[in-house]
Amino acid sequence: MKYLLKGGMVVDPVAETVAPLDILVDEGKIVAMHPGIEDRNAEVLVVEGNYVFPGFIDIHCHLREPGEELKETILTGTRAAAKGGFTAVACMGNTKPPADNGAVVTYIKEKAQRASFPVYPIGCATKERKGEEPAEIGDLKEAGVVALSDDGDPIMNAEVLRRVMEYARMFELPVISHCEDKNLSGSGVMHEGYISTLLGLEGIPAAAEEVHVARDLILAAMTGVHLHVAHVSTAGSVHLIREAKKRGVSVTAEVTPHHLCLTAEAVRGYDTNTKVNPPLRTKDDIRALLEGLKDGTIDVIATDHAPHRREEKEVEYNYAPFGISGLETAVPLMWEYLVARKVLSPVELAKKMALNPARIIGLPDRVIKVGGEANITVVDPDLKRPVVTREFLSLGKNNPFEGRLLRGWPVLTMIRGEVRFAWDTGYNKQDRAVTSKSKR
Repeated sequence: MKYLLKGGMVVDPVAETVAPLDILVDEGKIVAMHPGIEDRNAEVLVVEGNYVFPGFIDIHCHLREPGEELKETILTGTRAAAKGGFTAVACMGNTKPPADNGAVVTYIKEKAQRASFPVYPIGCATKERKGEEPAEIGDLKEAGVVALSDDGDPIMNAEVLRRVMEYARMFELPVISHCEDKNLSGSGVMHEGYISTLLGLEGIPAAAEEVHVARDLILAAMTGVHLHVAHVSTAGSVHLIREAKKRGVSVTAEVTPHHLCLTAEAVRGYDTNTKVNPPLRTKDDIRALLEGLKDGTIDVIATDHAPHRREEKEVEYNYAPFGISGLETAVPLMWEYLVARKVLSPVELAKKMALNPARIIGLPDRVIKVGGEANITVVDPDLKRPVVTREFLSLGKNNPFEGRLLRGWPVLTMIRGEVRFAWDTGYNKQDRAVTSKSKR
């Protein structure tokens, strides 16, 4: 199928430019890119006034399959990803059974192939995610994992983590670290502070994260592995990572939209959709996270998409599972809270959600160029609508932003030259969304 994207503002995170260009796509590739393209054989997608980004990549999500298909499947999760503007995802290995061997990784890849969506498995760092001995890392590498992680749980034993890092370096795999000292976090359910005391909920101190960030940075420097720190949530962690980068440690880091947009104040109503790990922190932490994004300390914005069944969340706060279903709200949240407020530019957003994620998991640079694969995310900066969780394609509706009015929604997702999501133009009465016209 041949497509012509007309009138969009093309964002290039490598050249650091935003330019009005038409894009001609044929057989999955970008074949021309300049103003004023005409092609009578192409289906025209009018994207005037919209930003045309290299396809966004989420390098931290939980697709739940195999084992927890009532929460999510690879099919429903990738459909949600496409609707959310993502053209690829990397899924964590805390499935049932865990992705600690080549057979499970192969299963995930086969299911992703059936869903016709690029899914890059992240293998478990330790056997059965128990943190007691390294997984068969050579087997996982051969099966096609792009990183190693026991995300959802930390590796408490530093000697085990050291061995994981040494093997990971040999196989050129990054180690993604869930930084949490279980002895400090205990049975906590939210950030430790005034609000947790007020609500009578056990808290998780910032130190529970920061102690492990410091330890893992030391081990990364010792082993030379590429360490990627998942879901950074505290000012102290940002400082530690910034200083480690100055020392030349091979470290990257990510932050989630919910840690940038919500504080512990959101827990006041005991809404279990605000229960996440690491927990929502303070305004000071958010300020540090934003500064980290701006100065490059934090490289990536990732969703940590963690869908759950409704009945699992509709319990007392202490008993609800951690997690937010975030694939379908990440882009408008980041546009509303970062781009529209001039915290990040569109070019910087492209770096955090496309270019840097691709580089971390070993994919070709995500950039829109002639001859490149047509992976494209189109965002309408003026499309404003509320979050409606019942409209989610994800099976998980557990999202704390229900009803929040956001702008900057994705209106077109193209993967390898195929339109995988296009906004229903009937919804937006101002006709700002993508429209299609065939020229014959």
